[in-house]
Amino acid sequence: MSEPNAPTATRLWTPQGFREDEWIHAESADALSGNGRFILPLQAFLDLDPEVRKSAKERLGVLLLPGDALEKIAELLDTVSLVALAFPAFNDGRSFSKGELLRSRYSFQGAVRATGQVLIDQLPHMLRLGFSEFEVSHPTLIARLEAGRTGGIPLYYQPTAKPAGKSVGYSWRRAPTA
Repeated sequence: MSEPNAPTATRLWTPQGFREDEWIHAESADALSGNGRFILPLQAFLDLDPEVRKSAKERLGVLLLPGDALEKIAELLDTVSLVALAFPAFNDGRSFSKGELLRSRYSFQGAVRATGQVLIDQLPHMLRLGFSEFEVSHPTLIARLEAGRTGGIPLYYQPTAKPAGKSVGYSWRRAPTA
């Protein structure tokens, strides 16, 4: 039995359920010399030789902090298969916008991962914005996801990366799509 205040291990959740995480957070490009798939901080990613980025695409991801400009990687999105967006605090939502822009403006087809403080009330919105993977450690969120409960409100007022279904009545009220 674990201690009541012991930190919960981070687990990877996708809309298909929990799964093993094949990605490793690395601090520098030196990690690419080994086997595996690596998520590099923005500057380490930008410092890579363009040929290395191109040849390592399938095992290369980049981590953007809330203050990092998405435009720095916009022209390089074809050289990564995962973009991880950090949520270091529950009240910092800048990465929400980046997730939506990756899908709508830049048509990024790879994995968009949320890392850090991912909470149960944020998850449905993240899914609508196009996030496809979540590193979760909050005990309440883990318990609800294990029970198959993602939460959310069944009606939306604004469009996002995932289109909403047609609603009855008001044009501004949208119903979620399956």
